This record gives sequence, structure tokens and C-alpha cells, in this order.
Amino acid sequence: MLNKIIKFALNNRLIVLVASVIIILAGSYTASRMEVDVFPDLNAPTVVVMTEAQGMAPEEVERIVSFPIETALNGATDVRRVRSSSTTGFSIVWVEFDWGTDEYRARQIVSEKLALASEQFPENVGNPTLGPQSSVLGEVMFVGLTADSTSMLELREIADWVIRPRLLSTGGVAQVAVLGGDVKEYQILLDPEKMRHYGVGLSEVMEVTNGMNQNASGGVLYEYGNEYIIRGMLLSTDPEAIGKTVVKPTDSAPILLENIATVQIGSKAPKTGLASISAKEGVLMTVTKQPNTSTLDLTNMLDKTIEELKKELPKDVKVDTELYRQQRFIDSSINNIQRSLVEGAIFVALVLFVFLMNPRTTLISLVTIPMAILITFLVMKAMGLTMNTMSIGGIAIAIGSLVDDAIVDVENVYKRLRQNRALPADQQLPALKVIYEASREVRMPILNSTLIIVVSFLPLFFLDGMEGRMLVPLGVAFIVSLFASTFVALTLTPVLCSFLLTKATKADKEPKIVVKMKGGYSKALEWVIARKKVVLGSVIGLFVVALGLFFTLGRSFLPPFNEGSFTINVSSMPGISLEESDNVGRQVEQILLSVPEIKRVARKTGRAELDEHSFGVNVSEIEAPFELDDRSKDEVVAELRDKLSELSGVNIEIGQPISHRIDAMLSGTRANVAIKIFGSDLNKMYAIGNKIKDAIQGVEGVADLNVEQQVERPQLKIEPRREVLARYGITLPQFAEYVNVLLGGEVVSNVFEGNRSFDLTVKVKDESRSSIDNIRNLMIETADGSKIPFEYVADIRSSSGPNTISRENVSRKLVVSANVSGRDLRGAVNDIQEIIDEQITLPDDYHIEYGGQFESEQAASQTLMITSIFSILAIYLLLYNQFRSPSQAAVIMLNLPLALIGGVFVIFFTSGVVSIPSIIGFISLFGIATRNGMLLVDRYNDLVAGGMSVKEAVIHGSLDRLNPIVMTALTSALALIPLALGGALPGNEIQSPMAQVILGGLLSSTLLNGFVIPIIYLMMNKKTNTSVEL
Repeated sequence: MLNKIIKFALNNRLIVLVASVIIILAGSYTASRMEVDVFPDLNAPTVVVMTEAQGMAPEEVERIVSFPIETALNGATDVRRVRSSSTTGFSIVWVEFDWGTDEYRARQIVSEKLALASEQFPENVGNPTLGPQSSVLGEVMFVGLTADSTSMLELREIADWVIRPRLLSTGGVAQVAVLGGDVKEYQILLDPEKMRHYGVGLSEVMEVTNGMNQNASGGVLYEYGNEYIIRGMLLSTDPEAIGKTVVKPTDSAPILLENIATVQIGSKAPKTGLASISAKEGVLMTVTKQPNTSTLDLTNMLDKTIEELKKELPKDVKVDTELYRQQRFIDSSINNIQRSLVEGAIFVALVLFVFLMNPRTTLISLVTIPMAILITFLVMKAMGLTMNTMSIGGIAIAIGSLVDDAIVDVENVYKRLRQNRALPADQQLPALKVIYEASREVRMPILNSTLIIVVSFLPLFFLDGMEGRMLVPLGVAFIVSLFASTFVALTLTPVLCSFLLTKATKADKEPKIVVKMKGGYSKALEWVIARKKVVLGSVIGLFVVALGLFFTLGRSFLPPFNEGSFTINVSSMPGISLEESDNVGRQVEQILLSVPEIKRVARKTGRAELDEHSFGVNVSEIEAPFELDDRSKDEVVAELRDKLSELSGVNIEIGQPISHRIDAMLSGTRANVAIKIFGSDLNKMYAIGNKIKDAIQGVEGVADLNVEQQVERPQLKIEPRREVLARYGITLPQFAEYVNVLLGGEVVSNVFEGNRSFDLTVKVKDESRSSIDNIRNLMIETADGSKIPFEYVADIRSSSGPNTISRENVSRKLVVSANVSGRDLRGAVNDIQEIIDEQITLPDDYHIEYGGQFESEQAASQTLMITSIFSILAIYLLLYNQFRSPSQAAVIMLNLPLALIGGVFVIFFTSGVVSIPSIIGFISLFGIATRNGMLLVDRYNDLVAGGMSVKEAVIHGSLDRLNPIVMTALTSALALIPLALGGALPGNEIQSPMAQVILGGLLSSTLLNGFVIPIIYLMMNKKTNTSVEL
């Protein structure tokens, strides 16, 4: 079949050239239109259920809302984990499904289960709401609003009713969460003194105000041939008009609402959160994208929309879209990796030209690179894959190998054409026939070497979970580009050779560098053959040392990213007021802005309504984009930690936006390591957490060590005296209504200003509920209409209760979180586990679980280890299939330990940490490295079969194959240099460890392969000097 492909290509050269031009045009067009993102879709199918429970304490939210939802969803089809967080007035439940579950099916399952659970909820609990369908990398942009003269009330109104609807109407936007400013509402502030003076009870007020600001419908009227709609126009936006509402008729004059209350426009209270932009109060909008949406295209559309909106806003309102833009990370990542790709191609071109000293052979070989890349883009588009750092990284790693097949073909064709031209004119064959025969000679080595490299990459496809989602596209891009290069080498390369190499040139001699290299190698090989045992002993010693070093190296899941932005979590003690928390947050902002690399910051304190990031008012999240100049990211982080450590009474965690979200997806905690304590008593769990913190804070590499602040916060408990209530004829529903309305406030209607809707809320004026004594002195109405102080019928006392209650799989949990800095993750976790096992004793029914990236690292390492054994066996079988000799296949497999030596030494002298990308580098290296051994053994066999002695065959064969071996090794290795050296650049973080391992392994295996394989081949065949096992 391969012969037919080569023959077809040479017999239809014009068709092949036209098809190549079409591929170039189609591939370029497809590449320019492909969806670009930072990573592949990493999202574990997760449905977020949010429920507002106005004013409820966390323990009530847990009992009445979160627990029933959890119970309904646990055990549902494909559900693997259910987590929840219950805070004051808000429940959020995360339902995580098995990887591969369809997102829409998952949402349908949750919706069906919620329909049953929500029937049990009391009236003051809202309907459970599903969070928008988005991904772990969904937050694409922060939009900050600040103003000089515009009030916070007006600024929030602009955000809610002008900007947010326009952003939501942009295709691809899933949600726009607004935080900060003052939310506008119409307020009826009752005055208890005036209510007592006029003899008006709360029930009378509520009867009048419930649904008061709604138009009435009178049906239709037919008259004079027309149909009139009858409308009772009760709607009003005028507080004064609302105040004229009659509450209670009397003999003298009716009592109006304005007589007993102040009707005004004010800001909604209590606030659940606020925002700050570079230490100035403002409004912050978080734009979240839908899955399968191009971040770059969406960001460009959002920029256009915001530019149009700026024209409609008051002149003093400033809009800042540079606070956080995922586009920045994507652009820098893609640009860096594209630059590495181009630089790698330049290295390849230089190597080819130096070794071939012929611009035409160099050009023919180089054409393979763009052709293979463009074919890869076409295949990726057909498979529905995006262009991201992983897929482009796969191509970048393959770029050196892409020309290998073409080099083997071109070098053989060039050599055969030279030999043909050296013959007498009557014995010369037609050029096309020579090209066909030369290409046919190398077709099987080309295909087999490609298959071996592909087989070595197969373990990557057995990864599941997040690591599979992240790394499989890299493998797809690598394998597709490799097959594409093989296809090009069998079709386009012979055609180009027929056009460009058939005429004789002055450069038909071997280049001087090759002649000198062969002379030096020949002497070295003779010297090595004379000292076989010493050389083999030295190589074995090197391998043993490398093996020993490998087991001393650290372990990690992924290398640290450089996202160009810090995410800093600041948590103070629960129970702190929003104002105090704001002051703490502002201090942190000022510290951040004092660092030269940070020019602006955005802070969220608390949470926005129906925002799935469930923070209490004591927690702030600060986004701080940075631009590195003279210092590295690690140096900046060290300065930040040093400066922030001066703040007392706060816990600080420093991370990065995407890394934090990956951690949260894996363990439910935004930190590298999560130590989860499960139990029933929050106080006991908090004490255990602090013991763990004290025990492990001395572990090397542990940073940002925090115990989740699930401590008790102040509460004011109002318990009815039931006997007294019965004496005064006050029912429990009346008592509850009194607490709900007067103290908490109740939305009774809406006020519409055009299409804008605002709550109309009834509550007692602030002065009457500003202290415990004032609440005790509030008047409650008895059955006979008289008024008595509230303290007569209730015990009002200060108490305490939980701040937040976190649960996982129907059990309460408390998390001790930590990041790891300056050390491998696995080593730090092992030390932590060892100390906890030795020093921490848990009560009965309490247990500890560990979560974080290290779990994924352990699972992925185990999967890769098992599958790589099968991969090595498959490589051996492919080699056996080609050589039909188990011993020769084993000789070629010696390249694996030779490659391991260089890979281990490179890691040891660079990061000192084996990550999943490093392991993949080792596995892929095994396939790439065996190519050299195949070329040598294949040539030895041919020469021995031609009658040479084994020693002569080894020396002549090694010199014959030196040029292609060194060229393919150098092109594969040098093309990786930009990636290997650029590990600190955004986008290169994952590919860099792979490139370093392959680079080191290729150099060691090529260097040692040229001496060890000849020695072993000689030793295997020392009994016979004239024949070899074939």
C-alpha cells in the first residue's frame, strides 16, 4: 500500500502540488477561525444550586435548606460528590457528577430532584436556583465602576439596569454578577412611638401594604364600537403619594401611612458585600462565559459593548476593564508558545543546512513542518478541539520530529541520485525511478518509527479526570502532526525531490562538517570497541546513579503557572462587621499597591446576590494583575507574604485565578492542600484544626496555612415566653411576623420606574433597632389592641452560633488549607500526613481526609506507570515485527535506559521535581529514542547480509547512519530548546518539563547509542563473524 502511495504521488505530481496548496489555504483559514482558549475544557460536570433564605441563621439554613437538598441529590445517577455551604440567609450546594456526564443531563437530574425537595421549604425560603452553565475557567473579565460625584446608589443602579443587561445580551455570556454600591429600594420605615400614639398595630400596616403598589384590572368596556381596557392606576413612584395611603379609618380623620412611618428612597440593608477598585469604593461586575465559547472573541465583543456604553454614562463614571482579563493570559501564553514553535523551526532549519549544505534539500525537509501543522489544525477542527496551550504545545514538542521522516527520505534520495549520476550515462536510471526506489527503501523504517513514537504516547490517553482533559489534546496534536509528517514524507517529499534534486550541483559532495564528524567518530568508535567492558561498566554505573537520583526527586502534579495575576484571599474573624472587614481589605489593597509590579487591584468583600462564590462578610477576595520587570514572580510573592504577615488577626492566602479554581474543582478548597476534618461538633473540629495547624506549620515549604474560620459569631436570640403570649392572646404566627417585619424587614411590593423594578420594603426605622435595649422597648400589640413592651413577652439575650457550616457527602467538615512553595507537593503532603498521624488523636466518629492536586498526581502517576509497561511491550513487538529477532529488538530497547540517564540528570539540575508532564516526557522519549537504534541495527543487518564481517559492518554501518542519526536527534532536541528554557513564561509551564526531559534524554541516548549499540551488537555476534541472526 505504501509503495502505491509513493508511486501515485510521483505519477501525479501536479495533483499532489495542487492538493498541497489547497491544504495550505484551507489549513491557514481554519487556523485563523479556530476557537482559542488557555486550556481545553477542564470542567468537571458540576451543577450549583443556590437558595436565598432571608435572615436565617447558618444552622437553620443547614437544617431547613441545605440538608434536604443534599439528601435529595445524594445517590442520584452519576453523582460523585455533594458539597454545601450554609451561611446567614444563603445556601449553596455543589453537585459534582462523574467525568463525561452530559452537562444538560446533569442539570435535568438536579432539577427533577429539587422539585421534590423544595416542596418542604417554609414560605420565607426562596426557590432553589441553578447557577448558570459555566466552566472552571469561566470568569473572563472584571468590570470596575468608580465615580467622583455620582453616588453609590446611582452607580449601582447604572450597573444593574444599564450595563448588566447589555453585557448579558452579548452572545456567550452566562452570568454577570454585580457587587458593591448601594442597592436602591423604596422603604416604609415604621415609627413605633407614632404607631402607639395612633393605636395602629403591625397587622393593620401589613394588611394595607401587602401588594399595595400594583395596578388593578377592571376587564374591558365596549362602547361606541371600541374596546377599552379598564386599568386601576395604583402604581406610583412618588414616596409622598405612597405615604398618603390610608392605614386605619377613624371618626375624626383617617390615619395615613405618612402619619406613622417615613416613606423614602434608600439603600437595601443589610449589605451582603461591597467592592473596591484600587482602594476606592466602587461597583465590580464579574462576567462569566458559557462553555464552548471563545474567550478572545467574547472579550473583543465585550470591549466593543463597553466602549459604546461609556458614551451613555455620566462623565465622572470611570469604567476599568483591565482589573482582570483572562485574555491577557491567553494572548501571552499562545504568543509565547508560538514563538517557541517558530524558534524551534529556525533551529531545525540551521541543523539541516549545516549537515546537508544544500538549500534545496533543506527546503524540501522544512516544507514538512507547515504542511504537518496545517493538516493537524484541520483534523483538530474536525474533532471539535480548540486551539490552546496544550494542543499548540503538542505541535511544538513534535516540531523537531516532524522533519525526521522527511530527512530520512531526502537523505536517501539525495544519496541515490548522487550514486546514479556517478554511473556511466548508458547505465543511469530515470530520475523518477531512482526517487521511487530510494523512497521505497525507507518507507518501512519511516512508518515503524512513527508507529513506535505514537505507541509511546498512548498511555496519555488512559488518563481520566482533569489531568486527562488537560493532557489528551496535547497527545492528539502530537500524534496527528506526526502522522501528517509521515504522510507528507511519502507523498509531497518525493515529488519535491523530483523537481529540485534531479539536476547535478557543485554541492554533490559530502559537507566538510560531516566528513570531519565521521573522522572523529570513527576514531572514537575504534577506541570504545577496544575497551568494551570499561565503557559498558561506566554506562551501567551512570544508569544506576540516574536511577538512584530519580527516587530522590520530588513529586508534583503540575508545574506552577504564571498567569500574570494574583488572587489573594483575606479572611478575618467571623462576626466582624462589613465596615470593619472593608477597612481590613483596604489595608491589604494599599500594601499590594505598594509593590512596584502591581498597578491596580480589585476587591470583593462578602458576596453578590446569587453568586456561587459563597463568602461571608469577613472574607475578601482581591485580584491583583502584575507585570514582571526586573524580578521573578517568586520574588514578588515573597515580598507580598512578608508585607502581609505584618497584618494581625487575618488569614492570607496567595494564589492565581486559574490555579485557584483548579484546586477548588479538585478538592473544594482554593489551596494546593486541603486537610478535611469531618465530624458533628464545629467547636471540636475547630480545636482539632488549630492543633493540626500548630503541628504542621514547621513543615518545609508550607505557606498560607489557614484554619477555616467556622468559629462562632455573635447572635441575638429572641425566645417567646409562651405563657405570657397566651395571657395576652398573641399567637406564635403574630410573634414571628413581628420579628420578621419589624426587625428583618419584609418586601411587600415593587415600585416600577419604566422597566426598572425596585423593592418596596416595610421595616422599623433604624433608630428603634440600633441596640438590644431599643429592641426590648419596641411595642407589640395584644389581642385587645393595647400595646406592651416586647421584653414582656420574649427573652432577648446575646448568644453565639456558627458563622458558616460546610458539608461534604452529608457530613459537616472543616478545612485546614495550605499552599506549597519552594518544594515539591508530594513531599510536603507526605510530611504533613506523617506528623498528623503521629501527633493528632481524633475523637470517635471524627475522621480526616486529604484533598488537592497531589491526589490527581498519585492517580495519574499510577495510570501512566501501568500503561507505560504495556506501551514498552508494544514497542518491543513492533521492533520484533521489523527485525524478526528478539535479541535485536532487545538491543534497540537499550535506548530506554540510555534516554532515562539524560532525562533524570536534566530534572535533577533544574527543578528537582517530577511532575506529570515530566513523566509524559519520559514516556514519549522512549519512542523517539528507539529510532536511532533502529537505523543502526537495520544498516548492520544489511551490510552483514552483503558479506561483511560483523566488526566491519558495525563500523561502516555506524558511519553510514551517523549523519541521519545526528540530524534527526539534533532537530528533535534543538527544536525543544525554546520550550525547555522558557518554562517561566506563561503558556510554557506544562510543556517545558516535557521538553527538558526529552531534550536531555535525546542527547544522552544519541551520544551513548553511537557506542553502546555497536558494542552490544558485536558481543551478541562474537561467535560468528560472517553471519547474523536475521
